[in-house]
Amino acid sequence: MECISVFDMLKIGVGPSSSHTLGPWRAAERWISELKTSNKFDAVEKIEVNLYGSLSLTGKGHATDYAVMLGLSGADPETVPTESIDTIVLAIKETNILMFNNETDVSFNPSTDIIFNKKFLPFHANALAFSAFINGKKETSKFYSIGGGFVIKEERKNSKKNFEIKCSFPYPIDKGTELLTFCQRLNMPISQVVLENEKSLRTEKDIDHELKRVWDTMLECMYLGCHTEGNLPGGLNVRRRAYDIHQKLKGERPYKTPVEWIYSIRDTEVKFRQIIKWVSCFALAVNEVNASLGRVVTAPTNGSAGVIPAILMYYLVIENHDGDFEDIKRFLLVAGEIGSIFKKGATISAAMGGCQAEIGVSSAMAAGALTELLGGTPEQVLVAAEIAMEHHLGLTCDPIGGLVQIPCIERNAMGAIKAINAAELALDTDPNNVKVPLDKVVDTMWETAKDMHTKYKETSEGGLAVRVNMADC
Repeated sequence: MECISVFDMLKIGVGPSSSHTLGPWRAAERWISELKTSNKFDAVEKIEVNLYGSLSLTGKGHATDYAVMLGLSGADPETVPTESIDTIVLAIKETNILMFNNETDVSFNPSTDIIFNKKFLPFHANALAFSAFINGKKETSKFYSIGGGFVIKEERKNSKKNFEIKCSFPYPIDKGTELLTFCQRLNMPISQVVLENEKSLRTEKDIDHELKRVWDTMLECMYLGCHTEGNLPGGLNVRRRAYDIHQKLKGERPYKTPVEWIYSIRDTEVKFRQIIKWVSCFALAVNEVNASLGRVVTAPTNGSAGVIPAILMYYLVIENHDGDFEDIKRFLLVAGEIGSIFKKGATISAAMGGCQAEIGVSSAMAAGALTELLGGTPEQVLVAAEIAMEHHLGLTCDPIGGLVQIPCIERNAMGAIKAINAAELALDTDPNNVKVPLDKVVDTMWETAKDMHTKYKETSEGGLAVRVNMADC
């Protein structure tokens, strides 16, 4: 069975979009690898990139052109200094020369060699093609960015079920029912079953190292967002709100690092309304960083990156002041597995399924993970995930100006609050009385995605995107 690792669902990268930024970036890297494998890399004289469908319609607002140039330049989205991005892109624009894979100069004029084609290709809404001119001949390779930073070639026959990692998990899982079967057979919580699968790919020491790196990135992102003021780039003049909210909430306790910050918040007296504000603040902070081409973790996408860290932070600073790395580990393992079930059975691409595929899935992931940490059974974990998604069904993706700002940033705060509510409802639910199991809501989400009009799937051709004029912002 093909399977998806937790680290496929939780990828470190640069904002603002996993499908429109991270995916094209990784596609450029894969194309370079193809050229090297075929011994054609050194013969490339000129490069052309074609963007199709949603990548074209909202590509400017999602920095797809930047991502393509950065990928072709050999920059790594996990490590490139985000403050150097504008410098790299500006140098290409000014010279019409691209340092291909940081190895050799190639002619490249972004204004003419990145072509935005509004037409959709039949295989997937997010398509892009790289062309190399070699000895006067044009050779093209086509890729599809299918959400969450996953990139595939057209040879894969089902655009819904495309997985980059081929492996043999000891406990293969496609559906929630299969996950519960293993939990019951092994007498293990969901996090432990997922951990056993991950241990078939890498050592537990490596798993811990990577999960720590994921959490550190999330924490640093929240910290940066809460300590950065001003307006977001892109032309909408959206003011960063996490800074203002944080200033009102944080009190006078001193801290110098993100870890000290956690303890500072723990020591702050928090009332009910302030809990909602703190959770919203954490979620807003992440997606404000994401909107400014900062480094985030896909969870399961960049556009929904704020929900999971906000809920994990909620657990650590509100629910359990003794929470430690083991809690973080369990949370991320459960969240990743729930996300993979949605990816296998439906989609995590807004261009295919609307925002239900991003915020809806992230809320379900967070709700389920929180439920396990709060003492819920595996059955209650899946109940929480189902509740969270059920109340995101049909959510459209209609970003104003093609930017991952309005309504995207606020939706992360709403998805986080719904996740907490879903977890609390699930903990008071007898799973035997549940009428809608998780697998049914996954199927329903996919059917809803297929029925949804294209203009509500990350095209900026419907909804708020056409009701609000950027010039009035």
